[in-house]
Amino acid sequence: MHATAVVLGDRGVLVAGPSGSGKSTLALALVDRVRAQGLFGRLVSDDQVFLSGHGGRLLCRAPAAIAGLAEIRGIGPVACDHEPATVVDLIARLVPPADVQRLPDETEETLLGCSVARLVLAQRETFAAVPAVLTRMGIGLRA
Repeated sequence: MHATAVVLGDRGVLVAGPSGSGKSTLALALVDRVRAQGLFGRLVSDDQVFLSGHGGRLLCRAPAAIAGLAEIRGIGPVACDHEPATVVDLIARLVPPADVQRLPDETEETLLGCSVARLVLAQRETFAAVPAVLTRMGIGLRA
């Protein structure tokens, strides 16, 4: 799947959206924010993930060819600390701003038979997306 995955504390977030929607930027901003709060934060995979379902839980891992790489827009792929895999606790779907509902009806999505919490966010609006994801994950918004 074309997506980016991170571990925040003890929970996994899958950031999905079309090319150029800000997946990498949001993922790296989330990792930076939780690390600044003294929590564990690390990239799992950038741009592509392998998904599998196990016991009703959605798991993702990085393809070997891109493990430990993150794309920085305008620079290209750079090496970074990473985790080999995570359980996905939240899917953050990046969509055009006009497609975001203020109060969405559906808050879950099923992938490979696994029901996962979902948050629909406006693409390329990282500043607004970071607190939304952290709040949905139950991670405080300390400065």
